[in-house]
Amino acid sequence: MSRFVRPSKYRHVYGNPAKKEGCHDNVKVSNNAWDTNLVAANGKYISLNWQSSGGGAFAVIPTNRTGKLPDIYPLCRGHTASVLDTAFSPFDDGFVASASDDGTIGLWAIKGDEFDQLDWSDKERERNGGIKDIDPIARVSAGGRKVGQVVFHPTASNLLASATGDHAIKLFDVTHSSSSSSSPSISLRGFTDSIQSLDFDWTGTTLIATCRDRKLRTFDPRSGEAPVQVVESHGGIKGARVVWCGDKDRVITTGFSKMSDRQMFLWDTNNLSKPLKSITLDSSSGIVMPFWSDNNICFLAGKGDGNIRYYELESDELHYLTEYKSTEPQRGLTFIPRRHLNAEDNEIARAYKVTGSMIQPISFTVPRRAESFQADIFPPAPSAVPSLTAEEYFKGKRAPRNMVSLENGKISSSTTLPTAAPSTPTVTAPAPAPASAPAPVPPVDSSPAPAPVPAPAPATASAPAPAAAPTPIQTNTSSPFTRDFASRNEEPRSTFALLKDDSSVVNGSNEGSRSKSGDESEAIIEKLRIQIEERDTRIRELELENEQLKANQEKVRAALLG
Repeated sequence: MSRFVRPSKYRHVYGNPAKKEGCHDNVKVSNNAWDTNLVAANGKYISLNWQSSGGGAFAVIPTNRTGKLPDIYPLCRGHTASVLDTAFSPFDDGFVASASDDGTIGLWAIKGDEFDQLDWSDKERERNGGIKDIDPIARVSAGGRKVGQVVFHPTASNLLASATGDHAIKLFDVTHSSSSSSSPSISLRGFTDSIQSLDFDWTGTTLIATCRDRKLRTFDPRSGEAPVQVVESHGGIKGARVVWCGDKDRVITTGFSKMSDRQMFLWDTNNLSKPLKSITLDSSSGIVMPFWSDNNICFLAGKGDGNIRYYELESDELHYLTEYKSTEPQRGLTFIPRRHLNAEDNEIARAYKVTGSMIQPISFTVPRRAESFQADIFPPAPSAVPSLTAEEYFKGKRAPRNMVSLENGKISSSTTLPTAAPSTPTVTAPAPAPASAPAPVPPVDSSPAPAPVPAPAPATASAPAPAAAPTPIQTNTSSPFTRDFASRNEEPRSTFALLKDDSSVVNGSNEGSRSKSGDESEAIIEKLRIQIEERDTRIRELELENEQLKANQEKVRAALLG
């Protein structure tokens, strides 16, 4: 009896860790017990909460400076207490914000020449007075108590959200030339305990947050400081996290049950009365950090774990794919924006993992041998061009994200229109019962299910009308993605796509049904595609085994000769 497996382009995604010479060694990770990811990154820099004396500090490390860092490293200093969190602007790779236990937010402009001093000789270093630290361009007072998290707005430039120690989320208009400010532009309240995690939706219209009081809250920041929805979430008091599922009206939360089992919930943000899907992961004690990829994949990394699991969201089901396994436990983890990925190597995600004294890049790759651009696994990514200014956002304007093609670097507006936050009254739902299944099992499915297409929700009467989508932006000819496509008028198409087109022609104008022969052809084609993916994966495994055997042979030869 044949066994059918749910088809997926990402079933054989594997994590490829960098070798030691490609890692960032000799880092001094902060020992502060506050629960954050400890690290943030983009394609150019990595920021790490640093263990230092004399006030708080964090380090910014260029991604191209691998190997062992010097013992004396230029740090970003300016706080009087420990740095708890950092975040890079999605629109400026050199602009970073830091949250501190001293109740302030630091704003930093990294230009790159600060790291030239690392190449100085001992005489040059002595002549210049030693290594110089980096000073902030501005500091923002957030109310006198600790600032636990900072998150940049996804569409408005220089708009920063922060979770403060007085149980509030405050939004600030920060610019490179701004001076110190003490009054936030917007304050969101209604929390009764420490805020553990927060995230914006695709257009930044709605904000969602988890709290130590075991509740999940959504806000429309421009409609008032009170939450729109309040529901019971995970029953455990330990750290809960939330991440928005891209342009969908779905969120994923991770947390603990009352019995201390680690859980993952999928929610419909239009109605948070109960989760759509609940999965019990295991009984480990480490906090689970969720990360979303626009390939409809959610990565889960537990603190203290060595493994990274990933699930695919399809038709409101979280299908377990596989996991990256490692013996090195992670203290923190972050993923870079998709616009910085290497599409030529079919890299769909890249993480930076913090271990004891090292930051290790991990590249997640789809095993394919095709040399042309794989459009089906590389949808357009959010670009570095903002759709709004902070001032326009505060005036009520909404706009879709600007997207960049990973094939040719062209920038255009997202097809997903902004929507208003759900205007349903605040509700409180009972905590859902923990799932009884100990581990997710991929369901059996013989045919591929079509990906859900999110429909824009109608704007409420109290919400401002959506702004017109901005016109496409002229392509930057200096972009590394730009290529010469003048010699052809259409994109290269795979044999599978052509066969699908042929079957659609045979079917005629009746798009609502397919002939029996067409179904059989697609089933055969899909089966062949799965077999090819399995063969490529096996080839990759054999290549890795061969490399390991060669390395062992070299060690034996060196031992015999020595």
